Amino acid sequence: MSEPAFDTIGRVFRDDARGRAVRLRGWVLRSRSSGGILFVLLRDRSGVVQVTGKRDVLGAEAFDAAEHVQVEGAISVEGTVADDPRAPGGREVRAARIVVIDAGLPFPIFADQTEEFRLDTRHLAIRSQEHAATFRVKAELLRAFREFLDREEVLETTPPVLTGNAAEGGSEAFRFDYFGRPAYLSQTAQLYLEALLAPHERVYALTPSFRAEKSRTPKHLTEYLHLEVELAWCDLDGLIDFIERMVVHALHALAERRAAELTQLGRPPAELAAIRAPFPRIPYGEAIAQLKARGLPVDWGSDLGTAEERALTLEEPTPIFVTRWPRAIKAFYMPPSPDDERTVEAADLLAPEGYGEIVGASCRDTDPERLARRLTEMGVDPKEYDWYLDLRRHGSVPHAGFGLGIERFLRWVLRREHIRDTTPFPRTPSRLTP
Repeated sequence: MSEPAFDTIGRVFRDDARGRAVRLRGWVLRSRSSGGILFVLLRDRSGVVQVTGKRDVLGAEAFDAAEHVQVEGAISVEGTVADDPRAPGGREVRAARIVVIDAGLPFPIFADQTEEFRLDTRHLAIRSQEHAATFRVKAELLRAFREFLDREEVLETTPPVLTGNAAEGGSEAFRFDYFGRPAYLSQTAQLYLEALLAPHERVYALTPSFRAEKSRTPKHLTEYLHLEVELAWCDLDGLIDFIERMVVHALHALAERRAAELTQLGRPPAELAAIRAPFPRIPYGEAIAQLKARGLPVDWGSDLGTAEERALTLEEPTPIFVTRWPRAIKAFYMPPSPDDERTVEAADLLAPEGYGEIVGASCRDTDPERLARRLTEMGVDPKEYDWYLDLRRHGSVPHAGFGLGIERFLRWVLRREHIRDTTPFPRTPSRLTP
């Protein structure tokens, strides 16, 4: 006859659990003993509970073994649920039996260690309650985005990560030898998503993207998770409307489904629930005028860096769009604005409170000759992109799309100081391990 199944710790805190026998297993968050009584904080995927065990109940041998389990050691517990206002959450499990699964060695992560040490031991540091809450929020964010896109009948696709084209610029692409030919780690799935438009009309991908930028800032990673969407029959205003609805849906889903984790991490769920569309839309020229009026050294044609994005958004309660950017500082595939050849039909979504760009969006140019000229101006042989230009020669239609950096988005949502806190194993110019 098989043993009874194990319960999750979350079950201990249900209304009907008081006085019930439970079987738990998990990891020791911390422990202490006093006067023949052992106090253990036990965690599993569902929560944390206090376990108490008496020497005369457990037996001397089992008590001594449990007493020597290290932080992050693993145990199983059989006991009874009881109220105790002194315990976290007001409940505890009074153990009748404790079995040591793995006593563990002394855990090397503790308070007042350097950030570099914690990054070196990231494989252990990610067990912290803060990291656990962060990655549960991140999982919910991905679910909410997929939920919205499914509702909008946008098809998830699987473009490659290995590519023969450096889509956004060779200097920022990781290049390697691919059986004697130059190849790159993908900077974006956009070009492949555009190829998938004709049969499907509305497509997206959630893939890793790679940027060989030596940027050591709180918002840069060399590998990040990239949500990219392409929509047929769409102009810039329609694209902005779509992005707004998706962002609002995701924020409200987080506020509803991960309120406990958000609160634990210092972000009141009500703040996310209060964000509504439409977001402010500021033409690039107006943004430059605002920045110049505040004394920032910018001129028309300047890109917006961290300082400029911060100045535009620091006092904003919601994200803002900056629209119709100068052609010279944007990608080759963005078409000119109908009323101004100097600008392109593009928009960046900037997070509030100074967190910077979280979405880059634009219409896609459908004129193959203009695209070829633009590539030539950039010093790129159009033949390298002939397959992409071929998409324009066989039934091309107006379309638009965007890319959203998941970690940048999460950094804003959780008000994290550094983007590396939004991914389990961050990759930066100085870090490739663990």
